[in-house]
Amino acid sequence: MANKKLNFLPTRDWLVLPLVKKDETDAGIILTGSAKKSLQTNILKVLAAGPECLLVKEEDTVMVHPNTEGLVVTIDDIECIMINEFSVCGVIPQ
Repeated sequence: MANKKLNFLPTRDWLVLPLVKKDETDAGIILTGSAKKSLQTNILKVLAAGPECLLVKEEDTVMVHPNTEGLVVTIDDIECIMINEFSVCGVIPQ
């Protein structure tokens, strides 16, 4: 996905991340239902960060806890997932 500025500002400590979807795993297992809707990679670039985010900002690359379930939304025709900052395990230096 190109570096496009979203026309959306999350509130509080919400983060907007790109939703990476796969139809099957690297091992060939076909994903269906909730497995297909959940976070499928945990290294993502932050598209937008709310004003109360203390440690994470827009454009940071972060590692998200692998069991995180977020709010799947479409913003500016881009499928995204919204999570709270506390779901981030760390920021990966650039």
